[in-house]
Amino acid sequence: MNRLLAPDGCPWDREQTLASLKPYLLEEAHEVLEALESGDVQHHREELGDLLLQIVFQSALREREGAFDIDQVCTALVDKMKRRHPHVYGELAVKDSQEVLANWGAIKAAEKKAQGTSEKRGTLDGIPAGLPALLRAQRLGERAAAVGFDWPDLGGVRDKLNEELAELNEALGHADDAAIVHELGDVLFTLTRLCSKLGHPPEDVLRAANARFVQRFTAMERAAESDGHALKELSLSQMNAYWDRGKTSAR
Repeated sequence: MNRLLAPDGCPWDREQTLASLKPYLLEEAHEVLEALESGDVQHHREELGDLLLQIVFQSALREREGAFDIDQVCTALVDKMKRRHPHVYGELAVKDSQEVLANWGAIKAAEKKAQGTSEKRGTLDGIPAGLPALLRAQRLGERAAAVGFDWPDLGGVRDKLNEELAELNEALGHADDAAIVHELGDVLFTLTRLCSKLGHPPEDVLRAANARFVQRFTAMERAAESDGHALKELSLSQMNAYWDRGKTSAR
């Protein structure tokens, strides 16, 4: 990275700023997820390297500002992991992962206090507003559940989902667009809690559903094309027939 940013290095790299690199950080993170889910180990390794490049790149730009370098980033991370794992690096005994999380939160709060940044924070503070909405809903629900604001069991979430669906039906019956949008949001949020109760991150659940849809739609489209048809020329019932064929084939 230092070679690329040198006076006789790469013109494109030398033009980059922390602001200009932000989209690449998000893009590379998503590509890592896609590679991970593909099961292609070599692709996963490659994409992890691309993501690491973004960390190295940003650190190099900060080093040129006189702020910090990549070594300090790594050292700070190692120090943090040791502090927050006293059950591994110290003498603290824990019985399960829930105790680990509780200790982590307490240690983090102590760190903030030592840094002079221990201003009173709400339960939901600190969850980035820029997270994808589905992931943020999951994190908000988890934070609320951590202080006891949650349904006690799966049945409670399921009942709440039925309640929200009934309210959505009522809004649809009145053709109240504002109410429809409101109730759709409540349904989606409740679904994230249902996913969490079942032990499946909603982001993963929806990503898997997206992948299935792409696979089945593509199979439907190719089957129609092999019969000499374009999808836009077919009726909905004809497309559904191809869809069912593709769905059965996938199974």
